[in-house]
Amino acid sequence: MIKLAPSILASDFNILGEQIRQIENAKAEYLHIDVMDGSFVPSISFGMPLIASIRKNSKLIFDVHLMVEEPIRYIKDFKEAGADIITVHTEACTHLHRTISLIKENGLKAGVALNPSTPLNSLEYIIRDLDMVLIMTVNPGFGGQSLIPATLSKIKDMKEMAIRTEASIDIEVDGGIMISNVDQVLQAGANVIVSGTSVFNGDITQNIVEFKKKFQQYNS
Repeated sequence: MIKLAPSILASDFNILGEQIRQIENAKAEYLHIDVMDGSFVPSISFGMPLIASIRKNSKLIFDVHLMVEEPIRYIKDFKEAGADIITVHTEACTHLHRTISLIKENGLKAGVALNPSTPLNSLEYIIRDLDMVLIMTVNPGFGGQSLIPATLSKIKDMKEMAIRTEASIDIEVDGGIMISNVDQVLQAGANVIVSGTSVFNGDITQNIVEFKKKFQQYNS
């Protein structure tokens, strides 16, 4: 099943609660929450207090993407704040296996994200421990970027690796995904779609409906 993960990085924080309700009512599955520390990536964004606040009023699956150095320091805090899935960057972890193990020990699903230039072989010996791999289709740190075309072949290669290693994982994509190009990443093998501006700009409900229409032909 193809799942949609609207990214609140593109939301209007004056009406965030209302926008999250619209996302829920339109049947999106996940809420994608980018956490940035100003070190691993240039920007600074949300932390535990925001997640804890919106957790009180939402039943969506919270897909927390940690773009931070040494994320192992924060796993328990984000679990307590309300995360359901925690994804960390292999580039930011000194001990990736230990970090993934801690996420799972806390009862959460574990994902690993790869920047556009990071090779897939960095996952070779850990892929069967994962629930999800996040392929960044832009360089992380800012919203509103255009998808890097070369990442489409990386998604295909990730799908092939998952089949070859018999890894039961979701393949998530994040960066520049719009209704007009989502077919490309779906055809490549992605099954969790992160989108910010294409969900939050304009009519949120209608935008989600349009994404879901695109998904239908792949939900076989």
